[in-house]
Amino acid sequence: MKRKDRWKMPQYVYQGKDVVGKRCKGALQAPDRPTALAELKRQQIVVTGLREQRETVWNKEFYLGSPVKNEQFVVFCRQFATMIKAGISIVEATAILAEQSESKPLKKTLAEVTAELRKGNTLSGAVAAYPRIFPSIFVHMVRAGEEAGSMEETLERLAVYFEKAHVTREKVKSAMTYPLIVSVMAVFVIIFLLKFMIPRFQAMFAELGGDLPAITRFTLTLSRSVEQHWIVWLLAALAAVAVVYLLLKWERGAYAWDYIKLKVPVFGMLNRKSAIAQMTRTLSSLFASAVPVLQALAIVEKAVGNRVIGATLQECQASLRQGRPLSEPLRQSWVFPPLVTQMIRVGEETGSIDAMLGKVADFYERDVENTVDKLKQLIEPAMILLLAGVVGFIIASVMIPMLSIYQSIS
Repeated sequence: MKRKDRWKMPQYVYQGKDVVGKRCKGALQAPDRPTALAELKRQQIVVTGLREQRETVWNKEFYLGSPVKNEQFVVFCRQFATMIKAGISIVEATAILAEQSESKPLKKTLAEVTAELRKGNTLSGAVAAYPRIFPSIFVHMVRAGEEAGSMEETLERLAVYFEKAHVTREKVKSAMTYPLIVSVMAVFVIIFLLKFMIPRFQAMFAELGGDLPAITRFTLTLSRSVEQHWIVWLLAALAAVAVVYLLLKWERGAYAWDYIKLKVPVFGMLNRKSAIAQMTRTLSSLFASAVPVLQALAIVEKAVGNRVIGATLQECQASLRQGRPLSEPLRQSWVFPPLVTQMIRVGEETGSIDAMLGKVADFYERDVENTVDKLKQLIEPAMILLLAGVVGFIIASVMIPMLSIYQSIS
């Protein structure tokens, strides 16, 4: 099937007669026309007309990022591994999961994968056509499992990998969500005060005359600017967002942003620990599945999601090609603590690098969890104090001259 978005199965509109001879019409999704006809025949529908519904801007589905949510893919991996362990064939398992999946894109894709499997294609070959649904690590580990004849262990390993990766990712996300929400709330509160509340006091201060404190003059000037030139402020904010977006699209800008994420106070260490946990967990799973070392490093380079760490992994690949150990470039990088490089070196020397990487991943996954818990205890009161301080500053700038006026009248 010649489609750019291979995860999207075509929809067919049909007309026909049901089992009692009554006219009927409807739509169904199928990988191709023969499959659609076979499905309608199974439903005992005599087809009189069948056409593919062409995708237009009005019926096209749009997705930001992957069409399948992380938690949905985790559930799929766990159910798939459980079914194979129970003795269900791969074709039957994908067919059952296609019917049961709550994710519409995953349901479509699994139905098409099932059709490919029934044609004699391998699972790795079938899922490789859908990179937006199935990550590279899934494809390569499945291929290695097929070659080694250990699909049951491979799918179990994949289920554990995606479960742990999802938990770690959600922990980090939860730590960063609260400060973001409070920051957005603070911006809206400040805008509301400056645009709607402070202007009410400007006329009163103008009538009373006299010298106003510097803090009050600053707040009144800022309020007047927001009230009279709000369109300029809005355009400036949009321009700033556009500049940041373009910088992140630029390779050097994206590299600089990834560097900042690892260095920024408080959250930098959390991002480093999370990235190390993801990198070592992915490498451990790939090595345990007998994926070639250079291929595994290339997969992790893309999966880790940080260009600084990705550059180090490129150096690791070059080091291995030159006959040097994997741990050497990691030891020279500021990103990886001695604990990581020492355990990897021990793993290389003892021939148990996958087990050592797994232990490093276990350690850093627990460390991320503990760090998130500590950060939450510190960040929540700190953000409340920050919000109270900003709002208090604005209110104080109005109350100070009012108290002075009250004292002079008394």
